[in-house]
Amino acid sequence: MSMSADPTTPAAPPPHLAYSPAAERNQVPILQVLSHVLAASGSALEIASGTGQHTACFAAAFPGWRWQPTDWQDTLFSSIVGWSEHVGARHVLPPLRLDVTQEQWPADGPVFAAPFDLIYCANMLHIAPWECCAGLMRGAARHLQPDGILVTYGPYLEADVPTAESNLAFDAALRAQDSRWGIRALGDVQEQARRAGLQLAQRHALPANNLLLVWQRMP
Repeated sequence: MSMSADPTTPAAPPPHLAYSPAAERNQVPILQVLSHVLAASGSALEIASGTGQHTACFAAAFPGWRWQPTDWQDTLFSSIVGWSEHVGARHVLPPLRLDVTQEQWPADGPVFAAPFDLIYCANMLHIAPWECCAGLMRGAARHLQPDGILVTYGPYLEADVPTAESNLAFDAALRAQDSRWGIRALGDVQEQARRAGLQLAQRHALPANNLLLVWQRMP
């Protein structure tokens, strides 16, 4: 599908907004895959929106999509809103608190009334307790359209693929910071998805030894 924005030449970030250099670097490769995966219009739920840079980039690039950002705490909500306003992204809903381990999505207010065509989650699984993976898969199964997809992005350990030295060092650093964190084995993630009724449909290798994975319901 065509994209209405050119994320390869982003404007300088406003000083009052939270900024992630990694999000700035990886949003273009992610966007290139999404442009082949997504339909012209739909509704998206973003898990762990963080600074809001991905929210703004993707909502601006896909104007036919309605984007619902969320995070488990509200400390970055003003940044999420600010980034969308900064790039002129429309159809971005106010951010909501969402804890993937809870059965109710979102955490506050009524449960999402309509299912989503896309649930997107980047760089959460390795900086969250392991139970968040199962929670993400169960929640996706509850809130996706029958033909909807879950997209996850980040580093993974693969049994049949040598792990880059940078990822080994990153994994060690994560576990030193919090023993509940660490790069997840893809096979373990697939098992949690299977238990929720989802399966891995597409694997895309992206720069810096990261993967974009597309999950869908089992037939």
